[in-house]
Amino acid sequence: MVTREPLVDGYGRVHRDLRISVTDRCSLRCTYCMPEDGVPWLPRATMLSTEEIVRLADVAVSMGIEEVRLTGGEPLLRRDLVDVVAGLASLDPAPEISMTTNAVGLAKNASALREAGLTRVNVSLDTLRRDVFIALAKRDRLADTLAGIRAAADAGLVPVKINTVLMRGINDADADVVGLLDFALEHGYELRFIEQMPLDAQHGWDRSQMITGEEILDKLRTGYDLTAQPDEARGSAPAELFDVRPMGADPDTAPLGTVGAIASVTMPFCGSCDRVRLTADGMIRNCLFAAGETDLRTPLRDGADDDELAALLRASITAKLPGHGINQPTFLQPPRPMSAIGG
Repeated sequence: MVTREPLVDGYGRVHRDLRISVTDRCSLRCTYCMPEDGVPWLPRATMLSTEEIVRLADVAVSMGIEEVRLTGGEPLLRRDLVDVVAGLASLDPAPEISMTTNAVGLAKNASALREAGLTRVNVSLDTLRRDVFIALAKRDRLADTLAGIRAAADAGLVPVKINTVLMRGINDADADVVGLLDFALEHGYELRFIEQMPLDAQHGWDRSQMITGEEILDKLRTGYDLTAQPDEARGSAPAELFDVRPMGADPDTAPLGTVGAIASVTMPFCGSCDRVRLTADGMIRNCLFAAGETDLRTPLRDGADDDELAALLRASITAKLPGHGINQPTFLQPPRPMSAIGG
């Protein structure tokens, strides 16, 4: 394979993690992402084909990308998802391939995706209560999500990671938060709580209503003792991890597992960010909150060779800002919502 210089930005951050959105469509309508009646979808003609996704990923792998995360929207809505995974797994060297999903429909596809080369999944699950799930997602699909999580574990897509966003007054009761951790520990899943970020299509994010990482940890401590893992163990991972022990347990007691807090707003980790994003319509975003994008689809379809595509990718990373700027008075929410950007 062709080997190119690594993707290093102007602040010395080496980029090894590529998030690829394979669709902007979703089977749920989570209130922190989009309105109940949805948003205008991207025209199908603009969506990258399987072959185009694999080719752009191959260029990125030649520049040091080691992990590819498939995102959406909801990736499972893409009919040729298994082919996308198989194409990525055929690259040399093959990246680690993971997926972020709501797990609706995963029960039918987990084994095929594993056989194609998918290694693990991150599942969005904000509650274990059906009525709250419906209130948040505007769809009655909790049973399908739980079935998909079980199927992922059974297929060997491990560790299964659970991503939870807490909404004030909806799913943030101490008992519900601890109950999610009970559930994760019981089944061997890795639970991560995420601060709500300003990426909703409605642009209705309100910082004062956001439940902070510290609040999340306080709620978890009503049921368990938490001990922070050393910072050096975190690396470029977004989650701060905590060992979980029963209340009052001796600190030398073996932990029951871990729980994570991703405090993107109150405790940004931009200084160690190694992620770059490719949208479903072929735009490179060097930050989740970037105001601009670099078009790879048009030159790709106009006959650009791999070196030209690599130069565009490198220019995008070189221009990456030091941080997302959420805490600056000049911050503006990206014009695209999370469903169109990819998580």
